[in-house]
Order: sequence, then C-alpha cells, then structure tokens
Amino acid sequence: MIALTGMRLRAFVRTGRSVAPLIAALAVLSVLYGGGRAEAGEAYGASALILFPVLAWQTKILLDVEPDVQRRLARVAAGSAGREITAGLLAAAVAGLGTIAIALALPWLVQGVKPDPGGLGGDVAAVALGFGVHLLALLPAVALGGLACRAVTRSAGNGVAVLVTGAVLAIVLGLQGSPVPWLVPPLMATARFTASGSGAATALWLTVHAFLWSGAALAVYSRLRRTRA
Repeated sequence: MIALTGMRLRAFVRTGRSVAPLIAALAVLSVLYGGGRAEAGEAYGASALILFPVLAWQTKILLDVEPDVQRRLARVAAGSAGREITAGLLAAAVAGLGTIAIALALPWLVQGVKPDPGGLGGDVAAVALGFGVHLLALLPAVALGGLACRAVTRSAGNGVAVLVTGAVLAIVLGLQGSPVPWLVPPLMATARFTASGSGAATALWLTVHAFLWSGAALAVYSRLRRTRA
C-alpha cells in the first residue's frame, strides 16, 4: 500500500497535475494576505476556510490521474479494494499537507501576520494552532474530493458539480444561525473560533464534528468506489 501511495504521488507531480492547485493556493493566499497584517489565529482560520475548495480540487485531480484500467489493475495488485482506496486517500492527504505547509509559512514571508507580543513562544503557538485548523479543513476536503473523483461520478461534469456544490454548501450552511450546521464540515465555525478565541470545549467540539463528518463522507466514498470499481 505504501508503494501504491508513493506511485500516485509521483504520478501527480511528474504529470504536472500538481501545478494548477498549487498556483490556485498561492493566488488565494496572496489575496488574503495582501490587505495588510492580521492576528495569526484569525488569519489562519480564514486561510483554512478559503483553502478548503482548493484542497478538495487537489484531491480530485490526484485521484483522477490514473486511467480507469490502471486503477483496476492497482486494486488487483494491492490485494483488496480497501487497500487501493486507502492508498489514494493517503496520497491525497500527503499532497494536502504540502499545501498546508505553504499556507503556514507564506504569511510570515510576506509579513501578512502580526508577530505575537509575547515573543517567539507565542508565534510558535499560533503556527501550531494554524496547523490544527488546517487539518480540520484537510480531512473533509479529502472526503469531498474523493466524492467528486471520476471513479465515483463517472464524468467530468458530474465531478465539477459535486465539487462546487459541496464547497458552496459548506459555506452557506455553516453560516452563523444556520438551522443545519451539522450537515457540513465546521469550516465557518472554525474560522469564527480562531477569530474569537473561544475555549478548549469549542475546539474539542469542532474537532469531533470535523472527524464525524469526514468519517461519514469517506464511508460513502468507500462504498461507492467498491460498487463502481
């Protein structure tokens, strides 16, 4: 499974498919930090929110690199459908971590965040918070990208529709006052959390919410992949 994961990552990079989401990430982050300095926590919350559709799109591209026949051969080589599916998701997660690394470093390089008055320790804590916040966006983004991949939707048009609809609903249904915020990953709630500095109980609930939503979406993805090959 490790070899299959590495193969998919190499194919993603060597075919040049990784360039488009990388440029998109740099573009949206440059717009975000181009308006002046912000508090690190608030900036990272906004960064995770706007990177969600980019990470989902990146996942879809990575999972769509393989031709259908090669994907079926990979399933045979892996020995089970579960291993082949897991290898693709792991490759997407690793690629997403690379994008997150850029999102964590870029604001400091372009002076888009304010240094913590408490010194280096405060800045390190802010980066750690930012990493956690971006992970809460990466998990559902990988799930959404999987649901939008060609192996599930069967056509490019359907894949784009799933991707766009999922990203829009994640924002609209996550707005404060929404009657059904549990239907979407807690992206908006996480952004509000980093801006307001709520307590540990809120952070724990957001983490549980993100894991539960991602787990449910990945279960649907796995089921569809197994039935549609």
